[in-house]
Amino acid sequence: MTAPRPTDLLAEIYSQWATEMSRHPEMSVELLRIIFDDWQRATGEPEDVTYSSRTVGGVPGLWVSPKNAEPGQVLLFLHGGGFALGSSTSHRKMVGHLAKAVGVCAFIADFRLAPEYPFPAQIDDSDAAFEGLVADGYRPENVIPVGDSAGGNLAISLVLRLIERKAVLPRQVVVMSPWLNMENNGATLDSNDPTDFLITRAGLQANIDRYLGGKVSAADARVNPLYADFTGFPRLYINAGSVESLLDDSIQLEERAKRAGVDVTLTVAEGMQHVYPFLAGKHPDADAEMVRIADWFWRR
Repeated sequence: MTAPRPTDLLAEIYSQWATEMSRHPEMSVELLRIIFDDWQRATGEPEDVTYSSRTVGGVPGLWVSPKNAEPGQVLLFLHGGGFALGSSTSHRKMVGHLAKAVGVCAFIADFRLAPEYPFPAQIDDSDAAFEGLVADGYRPENVIPVGDSAGGNLAISLVLRLIERKAVLPRQVVVMSPWLNMENNGATLDSNDPTDFLITRAGLQANIDRYLGGKVSAADARVNPLYADFTGFPRLYINAGSVESLLDDSIQLEERAKRAGVDVTLTVAEGMQHVYPFLAGKHPDADAEMVRIADWFWRR
C-alpha cells in the first residue's frame, strides 16, 4: 500500500518530524523539545493579539490578549506535547487565534515537563494556575480549561480533581484531539496508523513512560480519564481529525461523558490530522473550527 502524501502544512510538518525522528531514534528529549516548538510554523500570525510573559499561581507562561477582549472570562490553555514536549512558544499563535475568535484573554501555562518532573507535576501546575487565576479575580466558573492532545488530558483531569474536592467548577471545557488512553490500546491506533503523519504507538509509549515514571498504573483515572466518573462534569466540547490515530480517545470520551449525562459536543473534521486547529490562519477548516468553538462557547 502506497503511503498517503501530506495534504496540508501541518501534515507536512508532522511528516518532516517523523522522518527526522526515524533517522535519529536516540534523539534526546532536549532536542525533541526544540523540534516541537516548530509546531507554531503551521499557524498564521493572528492580527490584533498581543502577548506578554506572566506567572500565574507560581506557574510561568504566556498571557494572550486579543483586542477588545471580554472582561471577566479567561481561557486556561494547557498545551500538548506528550507531557514532555511543547510550550507556550509552540502554541502561541494557535491560542491567539482561539482567544481572538472567542473574544477573551488566555493564559498558556508552561507547566513542568516529564521526565524531569513526572506525574503529578503537570496536573499540580494546572491546578495551581487555575487557582492563581481565581486569586487574580476571575470567578472559577469563568476560568475555562482548554487543552490539546496531552493538554486535553490535563484540562479534563483538572476538572475531575475539582469535582473530587467539591470545588466550584468551570462552566465548560474545550479539548482538541485529547490524548487520554495511557494503556496505549485505542482502536484507531491501528486503523488510522497509515494516515496519521505524527502519532505512533512506540512514540506514545515513550511519553507514557516519561509521564508515569513507573509510579502509577496506566489505568489510574488520575492519568487516564477514560476510567473516570464524569458525573457532574461541565459541558464539554471535543474536536479531532478523522485520519488521526488518537481519534478513538475522542470517541470514547464522548461516549463516557454522554453516559454520565454531560452536555457534550464532538466534531470530527474529515481528512484532518492531530490537533488540526494548528492550521488556523492558513487553512479554512481550522478557521471554521475556531468559529464553531466560539459559537459553542457563548451558547447557554
